[in-house]
Amino acid sequence: MQYFSTRDRSSVVSASGAIAQGLSAEGGLFVPASFPQVDVQAVCRLSYPEMAAHIVGKFLTDYSSEFLAQATAATYGDAFAGKAGHLEPVADGLYSLELWHGPTCAFKDYALQLMPKLLVQAKKNLGRTETTLILVATSGDTGKAALDGYHDVPGIQIAVFYPNNGTSEIQRLQMSTQLGENVAVYAVNGNFDDAQTGVKRVFGDKEVARQLAERNIRLSSANSINWGRLVPQIVYYFAAYAQLLNAGRIAMGDKVDFCVPTGNFGDILAGYYAKRMGLPVGCLVCASNENNVLTEFLTTGTYNARRPFYKTTSPSMDILVSSNLERLLYHMTEDNAKVAGWMKSLMQDGSYTVDADVLARIRESFACGCANSEEVAAEIRTIYQTSGYLCDTHTAIAFKVAREYQVAHGGNAMVVLSTASPFKFPCSVLAALGEEAPQNDFEAMKQLQAATGVCAPESLASLDGKTERFNTVIDPMDIAKVALSY
Repeated sequence: MQYFSTRDRSSVVSASGAIAQGLSAEGGLFVPASFPQVDVQAVCRLSYPEMAAHIVGKFLTDYSSEFLAQATAATYGDAFAGKAGHLEPVADGLYSLELWHGPTCAFKDYALQLMPKLLVQAKKNLGRTETTLILVATSGDTGKAALDGYHDVPGIQIAVFYPNNGTSEIQRLQMSTQLGENVAVYAVNGNFDDAQTGVKRVFGDKEVARQLAERNIRLSSANSINWGRLVPQIVYYFAAYAQLLNAGRIAMGDKVDFCVPTGNFGDILAGYYAKRMGLPVGCLVCASNENNVLTEFLTTGTYNARRPFYKTTSPSMDILVSSNLERLLYHMTEDNAKVAGWMKSLMQDGSYTVDADVLARIRESFACGCANSEEVAAEIRTIYQTSGYLCDTHTAIAFKVAREYQVAHGGNAMVVLSTASPFKFPCSVLAALGEEAPQNDFEAMKQLQAATGVCAPESLASLDGKTERFNTVIDPMDIAKVALSY
């Protein structure tokens, strides 16, 4: 299968090229030339690694089936403790797809444990031997997941940039204590959008590329702007459907709704790809926090990033520029020039408005809702008191929006994508349960365990007392200097 840029259809690459390059030269995102179809009933009989190999293989046609089978088996085994794509019933017709049983306790592990294998193989497929420098902007979870996946991988260097004072303390420690000779971590003054814009600016800087090429280094990305991040996330939508089907909760062909706590729009877009591949998806419900730029867009058709930015109890969603929406806009229009124009307007003016017919097509598959921090706390408490189910702040947003959608529309089973362990945000979760939360995250973690009887993941509890390796704070404009320091 071939891939081309959302902004320039003449920019055509293979799957290996899309994964190795990350971002198209003019700033567009690579999209597949078509949506391969699958036999859903047959796929639902597969194990998670087999399902991943089959679905990913439909898109990565220049990778051998033998390689993909080995890579997915190695990725989705012990590291996920037998709970890859685990679906947990919460209430009647409401389910939690727990995506945080991987090594860094966030859904990003599904892509970023497989992606390093895909990148190394992509370079082999392309006959490339240069060093790959991966630049990653993160709002909290992507950074640690990328560091864990890429640390000490030969031929790879990785630098992660996160908003200074813009993550939970647990998220920050996960990054600052990361081991590996090829990793680096920087706090960036500003918010996630500042970090992401800084990274994108480096990708578009031809002089930076030229100087790095002289040293046999090429840039790539591990953010969801890279197709290699997006394609593994399609799989767990099929896994959720399979579990509902195999448990007799639905019949084959019944539609299932999914509610996704959304920041950069990649996780929910993966659900759209699953739908286009033939999975019976009803509605994809986009759940936002106070930074509800997506709620406004899906309601009005105007995307306005020039708005107040809020630091919330769901920091991984504290985003105003949702990069993957660009891919959806292309699929809805198949018009590179129009998409390029909207993205230019976003960069220059901070906003754009899509045509009414485009918004109507989007709303055939997507709905939206949002919740503020007070509502998030109330939802954590309500879900725990009524179902005994403990969730984090991001998942709570999705639960609130999902339950509201069910009341209004009813009918289909609803799956909430649970994107992170509650122990990544122990102070916020503990306070939501009505307990007095201490200032120290690890004390809060212990109290949360004692209050609920739920054990904290060892990978998080063991951060207490670990040596921090990285404490450098930079401005966004210094990201280019970091890249050129390699």
